[in-house]
Amino acid sequence: MKSTFLGAHLAGMVTIEFPRGWINAARLEQILRANPSPHLCTAITFRFCGNSKMMIDVAVRFLSLINQLDHCTCRVVVQFDDGMDGVMGYLNRMGFFDHLASGITILPERPAYSGAEVFAGGNAGLVEIARINHRHRDLGLPTRLTAALKLACATRHDVDALSFAAWTVFCELIDNIFSHSQTPLDGYAALQVYPRGNVLKVAVSDSGLGIMQTLRPALERESPAHARLSDMQLLAEVFRQGLSRHGEDRGCGLKGSAVKAMKYQADLDVRLPNLRVLLGPSTAGYRLNLHDCYDNLPLLWGTHICFTFRT
Repeated sequence: MKSTFLGAHLAGMVTIEFPRGWINAARLEQILRANPSPHLCTAITFRFCGNSKMMIDVAVRFLSLINQLDHCTCRVVVQFDDGMDGVMGYLNRMGFFDHLASGITILPERPAYSGAEVFAGGNAGLVEIARINHRHRDLGLPTRLTAALKLACATRHDVDALSFAAWTVFCELIDNIFSHSQTPLDGYAALQVYPRGNVLKVAVSDSGLGIMQTLRPALERESPAHARLSDMQLLAEVFRQGLSRHGEDRGCGLKGSAVKAMKYQADLDVRLPNLRVLLGPSTAGYRLNLHDCYDNLPLLWGTHICFTFRT
């Protein structure tokens, strides 16, 4: 199998297929791991074979991935067998194509209009994909995310306190990208409510340096004991203790976000360049379950975070 992948890579003919059904973060990783790492390819086609459905956090991560590949001069094609009748229509509604690099080829063709622009504000249960850009900061983004969350959680007795905490979480997550990502590529944020599952997902993604790349050099100097931890253990400590390359209590919006989200029993999914960790709330803070940790994953630059709240 490895020789087949290598030959395909050298020939520039790698195709990764997305099957029918729901594609959540776990399934995305399964698909990527079963194929050549996209960042090792010079040309790649992502094919949606039909009747695929994509969760919002996956859409944001996939957008970051293919924009990264285009930035690396990889030739990227995204093929939608169902056209606008399938997942392509959903992605258009969420503004996916508004933020897609112009060098990426879309088959059968790019949408003629932006569903996000036409229908913006028409669904209170979602906030379309918004870019996080150093030069054009969207100051209203945390408020839009919070308004959608408040409406979705209106029946909760703690909705007002949750909304205030959520607004702070969104501000801290977005500010963390501005402060630490160090990348010319945009970051993204989006939110969607899933009524059938009684959950709300908010995803924030950037394509910069991952937490480990910025944190470990400082820990080697300041905290050798922490530096000896595995990436999985160290990531858990980032959210539990607020470890930061700038020292204690500085530059650690991630811990502040986690503390507030944990109070309202939110689950946390963190994807780093080669690592994914799922953290669940407990009485002692976010717990790390090794069964929910995955390493040696295909490269995906940056830090990609999804909080899941119960509505």
